[in-house]
Amino acid sequence: MSQIKGPGLFLAQFMGDAAPFNSLPNISAWAKSLGYKGIQLPSWDARIMDLAKAAESKTYCDELKGQANGLEFTELASHLQGQLVASHPAYDEMFDIFAAPEVRGNPAARSAWATEQLKLVIKASRNLGLSVTPSFTGALLFPYIYPWPQRPAGLVEEGFKELAKRWKPILECAEENGVDFAYELHPGEDCYDGATFEMFLEATGNSARVNINYDPSHFILQCLDYVGFIDIYASRIKAFHVKDAEFRPSAKAGVYGGYLGWKERPGRFRSLGDGQVDFKQIFSRLTAGGYSSWAVLEWECCFKDAAQGAAEGAPFIASHLIDVPAKAFDDFAGADSDTARNRKILGLG
Repeated sequence: MSQIKGPGLFLAQFMGDAAPFNSLPNISAWAKSLGYKGIQLPSWDARIMDLAKAAESKTYCDELKGQANGLEFTELASHLQGQLVASHPAYDEMFDIFAAPEVRGNPAARSAWATEQLKLVIKASRNLGLSVTPSFTGALLFPYIYPWPQRPAGLVEEGFKELAKRWKPILECAEENGVDFAYELHPGEDCYDGATFEMFLEATGNSARVNINYDPSHFILQCLDYVGFIDIYASRIKAFHVKDAEFRPSAKAGVYGGYLGWKERPGRFRSLGDGQVDFKQIFSRLTAGGYSSWAVLEWECCFKDAAQGAAEGAPFIASHLIDVPAKAFDDFAGADSDTARNRKILGLG
């Protein structure tokens, strides 16, 4: 069995224009003071890094490592760029803000820009010595998640065919550079559960670079068996967001949330330990499944302040890390293999 590393912290939700959240040296010092050992970098945030420069220069990447106050880089996240690879027109206005100003209002140019951005993420990851980037797939089909009116025959297949087509040059670049994509299975993306992940995987020709960023919070909100999920997809889980959630349906609203705000929705993200996720089972199953990368806190909570959530998150993750056994618990009662003795025990002479 393998040992999970941690605790790590995803910096995206904590970045800001005021110290200590405004630069890599400042925010890494803050994270270290809370007990974190690794940080996941949002590749789209210029306060953290110059992505194009990181893709070109290993020297620059080494300089970035030197600014991290001794913390390790866990992964270079690419969610926002991945989102823009494919976007249904219904979301164009809302997703434009994630793109560079010069491609806003032009979906084709925006998708091309996102593709090039992801190639930069891949090359920067290689220069940083990282082998995985957590990301999103984007979405062409998500407006049709509920089959009413009835979806035309072939619509889903055509959607995944196009999605895979757009990702093909990115995955080829990933293959050339030895970097995996770990897609966060997230409502709003075409890949939001195991079934849709399998559809995308098949459409890409079962690419070895198509993998999973495991985040149980999104599965709690879908009422999905998030522990059994690990047993099925362990070999494809390459990254892990430690995020809590709760689902408390009422007589007024259920899974779809009734257009309510986060505090009023039955399904809500919570700080670690405040929700319903069984993290003891998750860490056990991931360990048994051979997961050996980072456990990274992604903080999102509608009730608790970010600073408190971050402070509580490091010891929470640390307390769930499993020291894998050096020997079996019943070794003391064992004996060396002896064929003759074994045959005698079986009554075979």
